[in-house]
Amino acid sequence: MGLFDKLKNIIKGKDEKIVEKYDEGLTKTRDEFVNKLNLLGIKYTKIDDKFYEELEEILIMADLGVNTTMEFVDKLKRRVRDERIDSFDYLKEVIVDELMLIYVNGESLSSKINYNNEGLTTILFVGVNGVGKTTSIAKLASKMKKEGKKVFLIGADTFRAGAVTQLNEWANRLGVNFYGKDDTDPASVVFEGLTKANEANADVVLIDTAGRLQNKINLMKELEKVNNVIVKKTGREVDETLLVIDASTGQNGISQAKSFKEICKVTGLILTKLDGTAKGGIVLSIKENVGIPVKFVGFGEKEEDMIPFDIENYIYGLFKEW
Repeated sequence: MGLFDKLKNIIKGKDEKIVEKYDEGLTKTRDEFVNKLNLLGIKYTKIDDKFYEELEEILIMADLGVNTTMEFVDKLKRRVRDERIDSFDYLKEVIVDELMLIYVNGESLSSKINYNNEGLTTILFVGVNGVGKTTSIAKLASKMKKEGKKVFLIGADTFRAGAVTQLNEWANRLGVNFYGKDDTDPASVVFEGLTKANEANADVVLIDTAGRLQNKINLMKELEKVNNVIVKKTGREVDETLLVIDASTGQNGISQAKSFKEICKVTGLILTKLDGTAKGGIVLSIKENVGIPVKFVGFGEKEEDMIPFDIENYIYGLFKEW
């Protein structure tokens, strides 16, 4: 029994609503990607070099990335040779198995937030403008509040005009505490915000930061100062640094991930707008290229459309009709 057959059985025991979210959210990628793979099986009667060349093109178009695709096809060729595969139906199972292994890669990955059970949990959000960072913070704040946590938002993106005001509006709408200030040093905003969060007996603090990549040195220094303030105020490192990326930007998103990884210790990714792209292969590509797990994926505008990432739901959502 292949991984995908086992996966079908595993999915039966999962939350139906979440499985459905993946099903709906990956429609564009599935329609584009899987349909092309099916046509490949019809077009070629044997698995030869031309078959592999066309498969490479399909995978690259799905945003799996050139390097990841080349490595994947090399593994596939070895398995076809070693297992003497000549059936496209069996090859489909092998393709699904190997795609899943790209993400898992022998590691135990979790989408769960690393909460501090003994005090205040600090979560830093980074990402360039326009990726949905502020909205993602609001959605997670709402989720955490519903889980019974006392949430505090800190608006430390003092660079983008209106960023602090926007987050404040979200805080008012959600009924959670907020601290932020425009036109001042972000580290001092975080210092004051953490003081107020402690006074409010908050459980978790979500901190918005500036995401300009034009000047990496300034951003690095800024984030270093913010991190130092958090260590000074809490006596521990930041619990999570989440990088927000717009999935529809494809390989540009991977470039952003690499840049931010150089600047700070990113612990997880939030991929927004995954429902709006036919290039959902970025989920696998980004993990392969930067080695950071995806923690949440966004499949729409509503709060319930941002859900914890699950590789099993993702692979099933892509290939359920195959």
